[in-house]
Amino acid sequence: MSAFKSILVPVPDAGAGAVPLEIALRLAGGFSSHVTALHVRIDPTTAVPLVGEGMSGAMVEEMISVAETQGGLRAKAARAAFDAACARHGAPLLTTPPADGLSAEWVDMVGREDDVVAWRGRLADLLVFGHPGGEAEMPAMMTLNTALMASGKPLLLCPTEPPATFARSIAIAWNGSAEAARAVGWAMPLLREAATVTILSVAEHAERPVETPADELAAYLAWNGVTAATSVVQARASHAGEELLSQTARCGADLLVMGAYTHSRLRQLILGGVTRHVISHAPLYVLMCH
Repeated sequence: MSAFKSILVPVPDAGAGAVPLEIALRLAGGFSSHVTALHVRIDPTTAVPLVGEGMSGAMVEEMISVAETQGGLRAKAARAAFDAACARHGAPLLTTPPADGLSAEWVDMVGREDDVVAWRGRLADLLVFGHPGGEAEMPAMMTLNTALMASGKPLLLCPTEPPATFARSIAIAWNGSAEAARAVGWAMPLLREAATVTILSVAEHAERPVETPADELAAYLAWNGVTAATSVVQARASHAGEELLSQTARCGADLLVMGAYTHSRLRQLILGGVTRHVISHAPLYVLMCH
């Protein structure tokens, strides 16, 4: 895969967008890329709960007006955070490709955030998200999961308190799946620049070994100019995510590359799984792809 030339950053508000904007602009500076900051406002006419005959038309109008005002203030604060980040990184605001260097633009839309982000994400090389948590945990998780499943592009998840470095030491969670292979392909620009790369061969079941062993992935990476060490992660299915993050910490990685929902998503939603555990608990950057 080529470098990430088009990077999409959903910015629901100033707080949630701060870290993703920072890392997206840092990446764009290294790859001479374009960053699109996407703010999606909820349509107040669909967000106001109607309680039937007990609510008058005037009350509905007042609630819509309040929702519009709050949405406008949230958008204004998010835009201010975007402008400040662009100023720090010297990113000009452009809507057409420059001759060279990074650039950025602000897009403000109305609709369902999960649908809009997935739709816009299909024409980006990378989507950068903040860690879903806090009061907006459920909407944020819905948007992240929809983007994972419907955009067809890789996601970079940024923790609330990110490591001091990014992609200097990379761990690859390898289980031989098509999703993991796609993630490795998308991460190739970062893998080539990393100081160290470690392949963590994840075997959730002893009776079901990884179909494509770690040494075969290491050989593939060598043809791409990447030298990688290998290590095996043995864990029961219910603890595979926990053990994976433990091994990632042991090898000093600041970025984890992995396939997302390599098992049935329904199975993971009911029983849990590696993807859900990593999204909820990873203290480092995670590049994942379905």
